[in-house]
Amino acid sequence: MKQVRSLAFKRAQSLDHGISISWLEQTWVKQTFAEEDLKKSDLELLKKLGFKSIRLPVAFGWFEEQHVPDEEVFRRIDQVVKLCHDYGFKLVIDYHYGKLNDTNYLVETPIIINRWLKIVKHYIHTGANDVFFELYNEPPRIDPKVWKDAAYNMVTAIRKIDKKHTLIIGASNYNSIYELSRFVRLADDNIIYTFHFYEPFFFTHQGAAWVGDQVATTGVSFPYNAENFPALNPKARGTAGELNYNKYNKDGNEQSINDKLQIVKDWATKYDVPILCGEYGVYNKYADLDSRCRYIKAVRIALKRLNIPGMLWDYSGSFSLFTGKPAMNTLPTCMKEAIGFVR
Repeated sequence: MKQVRSLAFKRAQSLDHGISISWLEQTWVKQTFAEEDLKKSDLELLKKLGFKSIRLPVAFGWFEEQHVPDEEVFRRIDQVVKLCHDYGFKLVIDYHYGKLNDTNYLVETPIIINRWLKIVKHYIHTGANDVFFELYNEPPRIDPKVWKDAAYNMVTAIRKIDKKHTLIIGASNYNSIYELSRFVRLADDNIIYTFHFYEPFFFTHQGAAWVGDQVATTGVSFPYNAENFPALNPKARGTAGELNYNKYNKDGNEQSINDKLQIVKDWATKYDVPILCGEYGVYNKYADLDSRCRYIKAVRIALKRLNIPGMLWDYSGSFSLFTGKPAMNTLPTCMKEAIGFVR
């Protein structure tokens, strides 16, 4: 078993310098499949920028509900698998937007398992060093025991047909670092444990309408600067956003990022398991560019210091690194430095 676990560690490291490509999870886009596919030029650009892995979130359940045939979904993913193979990228196929909760898990877990068995059967012949299966993006605020039981059942079902591919699993409360630090590892040795890092959320998600009033305060820079710190947006009063506003002078700095990442590093060391920062980044509508660059650089360097592989969110959506359509000339100089791009 030690051999299996050391392989999982090695595979986790191969996912470093990764980026998510949002496209097949964009359920709000009327015709998701009508959007342009991933192209060779995209892979060439990512390769040039030093990226080595791609995370592909897919809204499998949503496509099924829309009666999109499995063959059509797989055809799109197959194109990405081939491109990643041709250009030497590792690929994470990620199950996005599940409906699991505390009340429906007995019904929902078997549905997710059936979908995964189809996915695994379709991709069982891909190289296990090159393709990874992320079982469930951001489990909600669900009883951690319920989530662990669901995850255990998913792993058990998949392992009956595929023992080779490495599975990626996070904790509840949206892949929280705090929930992961309380999680008891599963018995399977071929697992990488993932977390998402958007701390401080008050900065990274400022103005994000889908989050709600707690992030209504905009104009927040990183690191904290008393001279340009905005007034609290009245909408945020009485929400978690007010608490986060009052703490930002302590949370909005590199030391705080390091301290929080240390929590998951300590957990991984305790259980001797590989971990992955599956998402980090900044919503780009309201945060100023220099602050975004400083934040992304701070997280990347902290992850590197702790030897935790990291994947950015994302390539071309509302967290995009670029100022326009992805291209070398739309990547700001400070962002090149932030992602560690060396000419």
